[in-house]
Amino acid sequence: MEDSKHGVGANAPEGVPRVAVLHVDAWLAVVDKPAGLMVHDSKLARGEQEFLADRLREQFGKPVLLVHRLDRATSGCLLLAFDRDTASALGKALMAREVEKHYLAVCRGWPEERFTIDHPLDGGPGKPEKKPAVTRFERLATTELEFASGGFPTSRYAVLRAEPGTGRFRQIRRHLKHASHHLIGDTSHGEGRHNRHFRMLGIHRMLLHAQRLAFVHPHTGERLAVDAPPDVEFGKALALFTPAPGASFAG
Repeated sequence: MEDSKHGVGANAPEGVPRVAVLHVDAWLAVVDKPAGLMVHDSKLARGEQEFLADRLREQFGKPVLLVHRLDRATSGCLLLAFDRDTASALGKALMAREVEKHYLAVCRGWPEERFTIDHPLDGGPGKPEKKPAVTRFERLATTELEFASGGFPTSRYAVLRAEPGTGRFRQIRRHLKHASHHLIGDTSHGEGRHNRHFRMLGIHRMLLHAQRLAFVHPHTGERLAVDAPPDVEFGKALALFTPAPGASFAG
């Protein structure tokens, strides 16, 4: 298989930032989506002119088929295929919950060490039907910062590993809101005062990162585990935390 870490298989056009390629072969790729970039045009685009899917078609020099989606503000592992058969096989693996997905998230408060949120969610704008939605969480680290909040002189925050068992619209963000452990930097489902605290520290992005994808390659049978390192701004947030004994921010 070709290894994109050595610059094989992807060339960005001149003047266009190259999207980091974490894995590439003849059938599929995993890329590291930057925070703040829409994956594709949709009703949520709100006048956006640049989309990751277009950039990837130019960078790979051929059509790409997105196997799943990430929100505009989320960074990290995004899976795509180069042909319809591969896209179909990977889509079926996702539906069968055979693709392992790990996210890093920073939330308000100190939730318990391990917890599961089982709370149905609708499909977003224009899709009112609620469907089952399950997310498992593990607390990796905590911190207490000198920000007054809710009558207390300090504010508590935690780093979580999130493993969504389903793929509903903004699932992790909405589940954390449901548990009153709002995601930091989330302007739609978070808490403004805590977002402002982190902006004061120079952290302006939503703190949700798709850290790992692991799945069986539909053509080779090889199990792939692909990790995306947090970007500089997310790393700045992680530096504020003390990891729990034995815990790691690695995927």
